[in-house]
Amino acid sequence: MNLDKVISGFFIIMAMTVNFGFFYGDIDSLVSHSKYELMAAIIVNIIATTLKLGDKTQMGSVLLATSLVADIQLIAAAIIWTIAAYAYTINQEIVGLIISLSGGALLANIISVTLYVGDTLKSKR
Repeated sequence: MNLDKVISGFFIIMAMTVNFGFFYGDIDSLVSHSKYELMAAIIVNIIATTLKLGDKTQMGSVLLATSLVADIQLIAAAIIWTIAAYAYTINQEIVGLIISLSGGALLANIISVTLYVGDTLKSKR
C-alpha cells in the first residue's frame, strides 16, 4: 500500500464530502449552510490541491485543474459571503450565488474523484 496515494485519495474524497455537506440544504436560506463548514471545505480543498502539485502526468494536470476550479469557487463564495455580511445585507440573490458557487465547486470535486478512481482502477499493481 502506497501511503502517499492513501493520503492524497483521502483529501480528494474529503474535499468532495465536506463541500457536499455545505452545499446540501435549502438554496434560499443560509440557516442550513454553516460558514464553518465552508471554511473547512476551503481548507481541505487547498490541502488536496497542494497534494496534486507534484504529479507530472497528464492525469495529474487534469486533477490539479479541477482542484483549482473548486478552490477558486469556494474562495469566491466565502469572499461574497463576507462582503455581503459586513458591507451589505444578505438577500436571497446573494444566498443563491454563494450556494451556486459551492455547487460548481462540488461538481469540480465530483469530476476529480471520478478521474482519481478511474486512474486508480486503470493502474497496474
